[in-house]
Amino acid sequence: LDQMGISVVDSSVAGLGGCPYAQGASGNVATEDVVYMLNGLGIKTGVDLSKVIAAGEFICKHLGRQSGSKAATALSKVTASASKL
Repeated sequence: LDQMGISVVDSSVAGLGGCPYAQGASGNVATEDVVYMLNGLGIKTGVDLSKVIAAGEFICKHLGRQSGSKAATALSKVTASASKL
């Protein structure tokens, strides 16, 4: 990203937040998904994905909401399945 002049990406843990007035808007892009994508592209972010996922799970649990992160949802299922082995 830095090669293209991009040095900051705006996102929100678990995709929480957004504008309640924008009808049909899906909300914010999830930080977990952005970090997962950047890791996959080999771009170093300095962000610990597992800690971001844990923070998202914590806040979603306390808000009574599901995470808006596809990566967090998928990785949580993989982790839960692996722990049963």
